[in-house]
Amino acid sequence: MAVKNVSVIFKLYCLTVMTLVAATYTVALRYTRTISSGDMYFSTTAVCITEVIKLILSLGMLAKETGSPTRLRNSIVEHVFYSPKELLKLSVPSVVYAIQNNMAFLALSNLDAAVYQVTYQLKIPCTALCTVLMLNRSLSQLQWFSVFMLCGGVTLVQWKPAEATKVQVEQNPFLGFMAIAIAVLCSGFAGVYFEKVLKSSDTSLWVRNIQMYLSGILVTLIGVYMTDGEKVLEKGFFFGYTLWVCFVIFLASVGGLYTSIVVKYTDNIMKGFSAAAAIVISTVASVILFGLQITITFASGTLLVCVSIYLYGLPKQDTSKLTLQDADKESKQRLITV
Repeated sequence: MAVKNVSVIFKLYCLTVMTLVAATYTVALRYTRTISSGDMYFSTTAVCITEVIKLILSLGMLAKETGSPTRLRNSIVEHVFYSPKELLKLSVPSVVYAIQNNMAFLALSNLDAAVYQVTYQLKIPCTALCTVLMLNRSLSQLQWFSVFMLCGGVTLVQWKPAEATKVQVEQNPFLGFMAIAIAVLCSGFAGVYFEKVLKSSDTSLWVRNIQMYLSGILVTLIGVYMTDGEKVLEKGFFFGYTLWVCFVIFLASVGGLYTSIVVKYTDNIMKGFSAAAAIVISTVASVILFGLQITITFASGTLLVCVSIYLYGLPKQDTSKLTLQDADKESKQRLITV
């Protein structure tokens, strides 16, 4: 009984942290890109630093998992230095995640945090499609229905995006939506690809993360050079960094690793509630901080999205057991008739 109580408490803890991290990250990033005073930092450098912190945290988790410095060293040598093919395999999601993270900065520079949070749920149908195509899984009729409902909700939200009265910087909602569209495509593909790699062998999750983040650091450094190279050389890598920017990087780093733990210990229903709660928190914060004006279309679309997330996460009905039960009933009925 005690184990069950601890398990429930831990799941609630996971749910609470995941919700707060998702909502706070979105609102804080939006704040640093629109309202925060001071010089604007380079988003490409923030994405790169995030990958470095994730690598350090993953090394720490692997050290805890292996239990000794010798085992840690042997694991790194075996899976990093002697596994170039595996590094190359994990470079695929590294590139895709780098694009996704940079698109998040672009999107939140042009869209309100609440609008972003709702629209970003398009990652669910994108992930569902990639799951069907790449992992040969099937979706129930209810899941397909919830996917179309979610798309309808996002359409309502984007039909006439809610405006934030306290944001004075120039914004391009269409550019923001296109950035989210690219981000959700990247999220769906990279997530399913990484899951496929994880399930193809018994290699530790933290080893896989280290392989991916090593590639991620290289990819994001190339992104810094190609996008902001001259400006970074002139003004410095950490130009424009404030405590708020450091907070955003911290949330992105912890959130990326925490997702791995949450996927392991929680179910789809809890993740659905978390996503819906993050939308509500982001909306309330946007009204207070950015003067978001909630419209009927935004409210209706948000409600549809929250309901569709819940429906999508409902467990599938095991039809095979039902079929067997029906067969047993039919056989018993025949015996009674005879």
